[in-house]
Amino acid sequence: MDVNVSVLMAEQTFIRMGGLADLYVQPSTMEEVQRIAELAWTYQIPLTVLGYGTNIIIRDGGIRGLVMNMNRLNEVKIDGNIITAQCGASLIEVSRTARDCRLSGLEFACGIPGSIGGALIMNAGAYGGEVSFVLKEAAALTKAGKLIRLKKGEFEFGYRSSIFEKEGHTVLEAVFQLEEGELDSIQEKMDHFTLLREQKQPLEYPSCGSVFKRPPNLFAGKLIQDSGLQGVRIGGAEVSTKHAGFIVNIDRATSTDYLQLIEHVKKTVKEKFQVELETEVKIIGELTPPQPLPPGT
Repeated sequence: MDVNVSVLMAEQTFIRMGGLADLYVQPSTMEEVQRIAELAWTYQIPLTVLGYGTNIIIRDGGIRGLVMNMNRLNEVKIDGNIITAQCGASLIEVSRTARDCRLSGLEFACGIPGSIGGALIMNAGAYGGEVSFVLKEAAALTKAGKLIRLKKGEFEFGYRSSIFEKEGHTVLEAVFQLEEGELDSIQEKMDHFTLLREQKQPLEYPSCGSVFKRPPNLFAGKLIQDSGLQGVRIGGAEVSTKHAGFIVNIDRATSTDYLQLIEHVKKTVKEKFQVELETEVKIIGELTPPQPLPPGT
């Protein structure tokens, strides 16, 4: 495997922000993933697993240790009403594959950017559907590099959470159990969800999706809108004027711009409505880059 040094994470994330990763590798097989995880555990090298980088903010200081990008593990298999997808497969493409096979249950995912691995970790969902409804089985690696298989009832799914997120497991494969359906009906649902997404979300700008979790019995976007925050900008980051729940990169924003705007939104909403907004997006990495080694080191 090729291990690259000092790779800019802004080029690996959907929002186009983030500093340098010390080391960067893209495995092509499950065996390579397991070997990398074992080596990282044995030598105590910090290991960060990355998929499509759609629901993540990497700080401007970058990531120390090794980043393992899983996008080359993208095989998808069909067996009756069962779809088995590797972690690096596109969630959108898997939903389209299900449609083409006249399988219903993944229509909600037709516009969610990201990988299968990320979808399991965050229990991705939209428009009344979520991964937990259709996931039958999954393969993952523990932090120590041990292969495990989990079945329905063991995933500990919650709102944007799972056992994979709680325990730091690396998702390798997902097995979805779907239902037979009519192609026209499945396509109609997907077209409807696509139209809603295009009408309501600022797809014309890079973003990390919905920034905040939904507070109990409330909507984060409505609270932000009613706080008069739409259009507020720090650096190149702006609270979307189209959907207040999104913060968009409109002009070469840095992660620092983005994170400062998040804190400003949280503070303002707290002061106005006494509601603590909690981020849905995952925030990782260092605030400052590493110090360069002395000459001759």
